Amino acid sequence: MKLENKVALVTGAGSGIGRAVAERFVQEGARVLGADIRSDRLDEVSAALNAAGAFTTFTGSVGDRADNARMMDAVMDTYGRLDIVVNNAGIMDDFYPLAELDDALWDRVMAINLDGPMVICRRALQIMLPQGGGAIINVASIGGLFGGRAGVAYTTSKHAIIGLSRSVAFHYAQQGIRCNVIAPGGVATNIEVKNPSMFGYQRLQTTLAMVPRQGQPGELAAAALFLASDDASFVNGEVLVVDGGWTAG
Repeated sequence: MKLENKVALVTGAGSGIGRAVAERFVQEGARVLGADIRSDRLDEVSAALNAAGAFTTFTGSVGDRADNARMMDAVMDTYGRLDIVVNNAGIMDDFYPLAELDDALWDRVMAINLDGPMVICRRALQIMLPQGGGAIINVASIGGLFGGRAGVAYTTSKHAIIGLSRSVAFHYAQQGIRCNVIAPGGVATNIEVKNPSMFGYQRLQTTLAMVPRQGQPGELAAAALFLASDDASFVNGEVLVVDGGWTAG
């Protein structure tokens, strides 16, 4: 097993990519604290795994700094160490371009997609550095590499998370910390789009001609397992695009 005796934190673990990552990590021997804003979804994951002690849960929002502090305390109270972080939780921005954007949407997207992962990474580093190392995986998007895959708030947040990750990788590489990014394309998850900008959504359609198919959460979990394991011991500061070739052309 690739993650035997490792402790991992996975945010957004109640569904989609986060759930697939948590399940795969447990199967590979890790003990996982799964965090999500929905306790009912976490209960479903716990029941499906049926792995006493190997999967524990925390209910809260990564957009709330107090919740993040309690979450990090919960990891240490439960397992006493932290080896792997997967910052997966995130929200869309309903494809709003800048001229249509209001402050409330910008603030909410940044709080969840950027500020939360930053706070989690900072505390994780404070735990991992005395331990002698660790692996951080931040889930961005191909929206973090291009300008036409989402609205302005989501696009900006995902570009920023890539910059955050590369900074962490550079500063702490000699202390045994690896920080990498997964940039998914279109994946079959339940991430919500409630009230899209018609202009933004129409512009998005012009980028879809090269989409071969939707990815499945398990395919992203396989990428996360690689980056979390010793198989990626010399991979640091990398952005692993997992999009089925959407951006290849």
